[in-house]
Amino acid sequence: MIERRQEIPLPRPSERVIEFSDNTFLVDAALIGELLQIPAARVPALMRDGKITSACERGVDAHAGEFRLTFFYRNRRARLGTDPEGRILRKSVIDFGDRPTPDALHRADT
Repeated sequence: MIERRQEIPLPRPSERVIEFSDNTFLVDAALIGELLQIPAARVPALMRDGKITSACERGVDAHAGEFRLTFFYRNRRARLGTDPEGRILRKSVIDFGDRPTPDALHRADT
C-alpha cells in the first residue's frame, strides 16, 4: 500500500473552528469538504447516508483535554486534533490512492 500524507497549514491559534455542544462536535462542512476533497454542500448528505464516517478519541496523559476527530471518505482519512476550546492543534490527510479505506472503518447499516 502506498500512502501519501499531506500536512495542512493550521489556522491562526486564536481561530476557533470546532464547537462543542451537548457532547457533540460541530465541524464546519467547508473544512471537512476541503480535507476530503469534496464540495461542502455534499458533506451533510454524505454523512447522513453513512458514506462519510467519523470517530472521536479523547486524549489521555500528556494529551488530556484534547480530542482527535477522524473523518473517512472513500480513499481518504482526515484527522483534526483540538484543544479543549476547539482550536485546531493538528490536521492531517492521508490519501490511500487506489485502495479505499477498509470496510471496518465504515458504519454498519442498522
